[in-house]
Amino acid sequence: MKKYSILIVEDDKAIRSLIQTALEAERFGVFTAYNGASAIVQARTQAPSIILLDLGLPDTDGIQVIDEIRKKSTVPIIVVSARSEDTDKIEALNHGADDYVSKPFNVEELMARIRASLRRMEFQRGMDQGAKQFKNGGLIINYDSMEVRVNGEIVHLTPIEYKILAMLAQYMGKVLTHDMIVRAIWGSARAGMDEVTNLRVFMTSLHKKLCANSKGEKYIQTHIGVGYRMIQLPNLQ
Repeated sequence: MKKYSILIVEDDKAIRSLIQTALEAERFGVFTAYNGASAIVQARTQAPSIILLDLGLPDTDGIQVIDEIRKKSTVPIIVVSARSEDTDKIEALNHGADDYVSKPFNVEELMARIRASLRRMEFQRGMDQGAKQFKNGGLIINYDSMEVRVNGEIVHLTPIEYKILAMLAQYMGKVLTHDMIVRAIWGSARAGMDEVTNLRVFMTSLHKKLCANSKGEKYIQTHIGVGYRMIQLPNLQ
């Protein structure tokens, strides 16, 4: 029995076959879908480890597929799309995608992104098996439920925002460089312009969500040109 399974959502038969062949060569279980409706059904019934999602589907936009999947699942979603504008990438990431690969793509790069995503999953499981809860001022992270609260109010985060926050919490008080965060979250060897842009989008959104109910508390400090640090605050009683 294969340990990991991957759902390929791609309407181009040639590209779908190329990705499937590469995955099966690495002994992944593979499911395929050629439209959004089938993708949503298979995401819920097959429980894949990762979803590879094209945005240009025949029946719906891939962004809507991400929205539907995110209503019930935190499964990693890697967008594989011909849309290469920064606005397209930012929109997909903001809606809950974990990573973005532009077409035409290098198969080895795609496989590296998949392996990095699986490493992040295992890392998160290891964290969840350790401490059950993190507290810092009014911020509470419940690792079992992946629930985040600030001063008692639930903060709704995307999967990537949660992973970044959990990483900052693990190294509270230490500055994590762009390279460190990008390598841990996206698996890239270094933080190039695209990766730093993606990271900044997530950090801006994460900061706004944490500050919404923070009562003036600041949890994350930006070190311009370097990275980010979680500030250690007195825990509330």
